[in-house]
Amino acid sequence: MTAPSNAALRFEGTDRYYLNPELREIVNIAIAMEKPLLLTGEAGTGKTQLAFEIARSLGLRMEEARCKSTFKGEELCYVYDTVLRLNDSRFGSGDAGRDVNNIWDYIRFGPIGRAFTAEDRRVLLLDEIDKTDSDTQDNLLDVLEDGAFIIREINHKVRAKHRPIIIITSNAKRELSDPFLRRCFCHYIPFPGPEEMVQIVKLHYPDIPEPFLQASLETFYRLREEGFEKPPATAELLDWIGAMQASGARGPGAGRDVVHIGTLLKRTQDILKFKGIRKALRF
Repeated sequence: MTAPSNAALRFEGTDRYYLNPELREIVNIAIAMEKPLLLTGEAGTGKTQLAFEIARSLGLRMEEARCKSTFKGEELCYVYDTVLRLNDSRFGSGDAGRDVNNIWDYIRFGPIGRAFTAEDRRVLLLDEIDKTDSDTQDNLLDVLEDGAFIIREINHKVRAKHRPIIIITSNAKRELSDPFLRRCFCHYIPFPGPEEMVQIVKLHYPDIPEPFLQASLETFYRLREEGFEKPPATAELLDWIGAMQASGARGPGAGRDVVHIGTLLKRTQDILKFKGIRKALRF
């Protein structure tokens, strides 16, 4: 079965993801033009979830890389296991069935390699690319633009059978290089205001009583203004509302009596500050 072209695919949001018109437009332009989409914004604004919802909505499989500072661009494409091959040459591969004379038995594709070699079109997520160094980002430039990479050990070029839909996220902890940015479409996801947040919450809790919702949002946004090291984000708000409903709480509380504060604040210093050990909060 032939995979549909990217131009024929369109994402309109899902029952679990609120998609405002500006984000919808840039997502679908990136899909149609087969360009990587770089999403920036505060943690918890739905950057990573967007990739999963695109895959779910379009019926595509996911390949994901949770980036680390130790990552090199090459290992996102493939890894050649020289140690295993050396071990097999000395002791044999046993029942594994590997042939020490066949280098392909010792090549393992990373998320980019799997997305490129798959028979079906996939969504490729490179999450928190800003955790990698500039060399790693530079190594990915041509790979993402050309849809191909070289396996150096055998000088073999792997070309994408189907160009994946590429979603890249960044929390802006480290500046990305200009050449990398030039190869992407970029979109900043601002933190949702109260009106958008109502829509987001109702996607997850459609039966939430209006007074309960409004009281929760008022407390939530006031907490965000208190200058915490890690202010609560959308994900924390949804967890908090779920925790209140699960525990049978009648409302969010006020001041230092806010219920289930550990679902909203995650840093120890923030929790201590909230409890008034460092500073009494006044609501």
